Amino acid sequence: MQTANAVTTMSDMLVAQVAALQAELEKERARNEALTKERDHLRSSYDRLRQELELLRRRIFVAKAERIDSGQLELEFAQKLRALDELAGLIGNPDGPQPPASGSQPNVGTGTGGGGSHAGGQPPTPKPRGRRDLSQANLPEERVEVSDPIFDALVDEGKAERIGFEESYKLGWHRGGHRRVVIARVKYRVVEKSGESTIETAPTPAELLPRSLAAPSMLAHIIDEKHCQGMPLHRIEDRFRRDGTPIDRGTMSRWLQEVGSTLGAAIVEAARAEALATAFCLSTDATGVAVQPISTGDGKRQPCKKSHFFVQIADRDHVFFEFAPRETSAKVAEMFRGFKGYVQADAKSVYDILYRERPSDDSVGAPKEAPCLEVACWSHGRRGFWEAAITLKSEIAREGLFRIGRMFMLEGGWRSKPPDEIKRLRNTHLRPLVDDFFAWAAIEYAKVRDARGPLRSAFGYVIRQKTALTRFFDDGRLRLENNASERELRRIATGRKAWLFVGSNDHGVAAGNLFSLIASARLHGLDPEAYLRDVIRVLPHWPKDRNIELAPKYWAATRLRLDATQLEAEVGPLTVPPKLPPSTEQQSSPS
Repeated sequence: MQTANAVTTMSDMLVAQVAALQAELEKERARNEALTKERDHLRSSYDRLRQELELLRRRIFVAKAERIDSGQLELEFAQKLRALDELAGLIGNPDGPQPPASGSQPNVGTGTGGGGSHAGGQPPTPKPRGRRDLSQANLPEERVEVSDPIFDALVDEGKAERIGFEESYKLGWHRGGHRRVVIARVKYRVVEKSGESTIETAPTPAELLPRSLAAPSMLAHIIDEKHCQGMPLHRIEDRFRRDGTPIDRGTMSRWLQEVGSTLGAAIVEAARAEALATAFCLSTDATGVAVQPISTGDGKRQPCKKSHFFVQIADRDHVFFEFAPRETSAKVAEMFRGFKGYVQADAKSVYDILYRERPSDDSVGAPKEAPCLEVACWSHGRRGFWEAAITLKSEIAREGLFRIGRMFMLEGGWRSKPPDEIKRLRNTHLRPLVDDFFAWAAIEYAKVRDARGPLRSAFGYVIRQKTALTRFFDDGRLRLENNASERELRRIATGRKAWLFVGSNDHGVAAGNLFSLIASARLHGLDPEAYLRDVIRVLPHWPKDRNIELAPKYWAATRLRLDATQLEAEVGPLTVPPKLPPSTEQQSSPS
């Protein structure tokens, strides 16, 4: 009996121990499973951070242009290339456009200077090689004759003679420097009937900045140095000091603000009103800029505030830079108020307000404006595939680059054609490639949509933006990319490396106006400094209701109607020509 009880007790103890061991085993299994999940999560996070670090490293230390070897892509996807060309109707169709030659795929970049194929599909002009021939250059000449004393002695003795020169050329430079403008107002002695005489002086001519030390040419030169050449005011101040005509940077800063505000209120606003009323498509983008903080008086240093410059390109007519303390939807709505048409921008949420109905003004019960039509940028869509390709070494990402590059190559072949012809060619040859791209993207996105990373982001972007990315099929005047806006913003991006910040919000607004006039002048082939000098000279005499005639788009025609002698003078009277009829004005303005 005691033996049986002992056996039973021992059995119970063994069962309890087994149960305890099983419970402990389950705990260890759960702990092991949790550790495994944590390890996998850490590995995933590590891989993602490594990819982001590689991307940041390339952005900071390597070339920022999103280039890739297009020839290598064509080798990798040779069969895909033939399939895409057949799909686009480029093979077996003698009446259609021929496929681009092998190795001609463009490096379509984005960022601040996006690439794209060359206009008209023509290859770039080869860079000249060898020494430049200056014999035909239209330059002032300074001649230096080099002789040999030994042979000159022989010439004097009659044993030799000079028979000519062997000429070569170098480029020299002479500093132009400042000049003094003397304003001599005539003084008159007037004898009245009573016999008394009085002294009268001719009135002071109208000027943009009355009583300012700077003539129009000096104001234009400072603006050009600061906003065209990216020279900060302290360097301009140093140069002027070395030239013997010191001007402190504070004075120049006040000149820039006053000139920018005045030209902005007159010329830029007139051009903006025309653009919002008549433009077909407005391209836009934004970049950051620092604003100098307001001193608190306690001696403590304050950080700069972050603000923004927006750019707007109205067809081939005008370029506008708009300063904004904050990049918000309200600011975007204010900038585009009254515009109805196409808007090409990136996928930032601040632009979404443009694509839905909004009040026409701030008054209560104001009528709604029709939404604008969104046009997306294929260069922005390409950027995600480029980032995935360089960080993940993904073949799928490289295929995305190849497909998008082929679209740009086809588009470049007919860019110089009329809009109606471009639209027909797009629908015939490019639409099949775009439809096939989105079908392929949908399949590949389904495979990676649950895995965070650059590849999911790349496919997610193009799929969400499908409607906007295909909007360019609506009209041949629309472009596949928004690279023009990116290139214009380079003026800000490169300049702020030197001048670092703007002095205040008011200075930012004035600088935006000056950037607008400079960019528009370049758009129409005008020398910015010469254009600014002329309009600073002309504006004080010009009727306010005709300020649009001073915009860069119309300036070439307006200048021809002015008296050249009066315009050349820094100050003095100016005869304003009569206003042209609207039809004549449109014909005389460059498009």
